[in-house]
Amino acid sequence: MQEPKKPKRHTPKEAKLKAANFCAYQERSQKEVRNKLYDLGLYPDEVEDVLTDLIMDNFINEERFAKAYIGGKFRVKKWGRKKILIGLAPHKLSPYCIKKGLEEIDEEDYIQALEELVEKKVNAVSEADLFKKRNKVATYAMYRGFESDLVWEVVKRLVV
Repeated sequence: MQEPKKPKRHTPKEAKLKAANFCAYQERSQKEVRNKLYDLGLYPDEVEDVLTDLIMDNFINEERFAKAYIGGKFRVKKWGRKKILIGLAPHKLSPYCIKKGLEEIDEEDYIQALEELVEKKVNAVSEADLFKKRNKVATYAMYRGFESDLVWEVVKRLVV
């Protein structure tokens, strides 16, 4: 029986080039790049050196990543703030970067997105009991990451 092949160990210079291409493709967090560098076979001290170089060369910028991630998840997937924060947790960003990223979400757009989500779900739910219908719609909106107090405010206003 044949042993599985060990992945090729890259030099720090090769790994930096690969990581730079990895970062140029889309915004990445330090954690994603660090994991990539370990996958390329670098030792911990080499990983930190390459990461430092990438940060200095502006390939990695946590604030820029937070803005891109949060803006994208809201605009494209219509996620609420709570779900976005849960999705950001594995990236281990600083509270400052998260705060700056959340500023990308305009409050009016946020409420409009929630209203559209509620209206779409109301039309999909076939429930005669108003209480049960509101509950189903609200549960769905909260599952999508919107804050419960905001959800109930919109649901009470739109589900009649």
